[in-house]
Amino acid sequence: MVPTTIQIRKEVKERLDLLKKHPRESYNEVISRLADACIDRVPLSDEAILGIEEALEDIRRGRVHTEEEIRKEFGVE
Repeated sequence: MVPTTIQIRKEVKERLDLLKKHPRESYNEVISRLADACIDRVPLSDEAILGIEEALEDIRRGRVHTEEEIRKEFGVE
């Protein structure tokens, strides 16, 4: 580990304190856990991206169904 000093606002430190799993957990561990949670280690496939783009186009063109319509079509109450 490389020792370093960073400056953070008091409010940020208080938020980091709230995120600790236990009182003695280091800020390094908290920040590392937060960083890991933000990184998607399995990127979307080209097929998934294409599906999302098609879905967004359907929404833009108004090709959508309400929850009520779907429930009625599938006989779900």
